[in-house]
Amino acid sequence: MYTLITVLIIIASIVMVLIVLVQNSKGGGLSSSFGGGGGGGQMGGVVQTNKFLEKTTWVLAVALLVLSITASLSIPRPDADKESATKKHQRELNTTNVPGIMTPEQVDKLNKEEEKKDK
Repeated sequence: MYTLITVLIIIASIVMVLIVLVQNSKGGGLSSSFGGGGGGGQMGGVVQTNKFLEKTTWVLAVALLVLSITASLSIPRPDADKESATKKHQRELNTTNVPGIMTPEQVDKLNKEEEKKDK
């Protein structure tokens, strides 16, 4: 699922880049090539092309937003009950007894034994 969404994001991004490159903010670009000469019938084509490119840009922008959110929610994560290798290693290090260093439990046990000997 995550791979499919990633591919869709890449395709939508490429299409959006191409559509934005076709547009020209000052009225040029693809729409100007359809509207040369100033004929009345051709002017409607320019307006329709501009509207189509603008709507397509907005649709792709919203699609990219939705796909990005969906991708972030569908990222494969390890199960909660599975312990990572780092945590396993850390747990093993914490349970190993290093000579000369006692855990708090060992200190309490030793203190209790000494108290019993003193009585």
